[in-house]
Amino acid sequence: MLPNANSYEFGILMSIMYCVWTHSVSGRLKSDIQYSNGIVYNNFPWPENPSDKQKQAVEQAAQAVLDARAQFPDSSLADLYDPNTMPPVLVKAHQALDRGVDLCYRSQPFTSDSKRMEYLFELYDKYTAGLFAKEKKGKKK
Repeated sequence: MLPNANSYEFGILMSIMYCVWTHSVSGRLKSDIQYSNGIVYNNFPWPENPSDKQKQAVEQAAQAVLDARAQFPDSSLADLYDPNTMPPVLVKAHQALDRGVDLCYRSQPFTSDSKRMEYLFELYDKYTAGLFAKEKKGKKK
């Protein structure tokens, strides 16, 4: 739960960018993801300096996802996100959201999830550079 979260933050967390991060760094129990805010959310490399225009695009796309969901009031999230029956309007809304989020990270959308992961880990390295103390090499005996 994110108290006082806004549409931009919702959009980032609903994007494929966050999903690929989650699938990559989460723990597993059998094939189920074991989500931990300390490992997944707290370490997620948010976009560096998105412009107001980029943030607005994500906010609008996030609202479109919510609007698409609202068209199906009798469906659960599990129903809406079943890959075999996901409503086309929701698929399109998420595609637009993913493009908007991608553009917060760089000027061109990503071509694959593996490219997203490479970029996220590079950004994570950049954000954490210098945070960890280097081990001192001891004298050999």
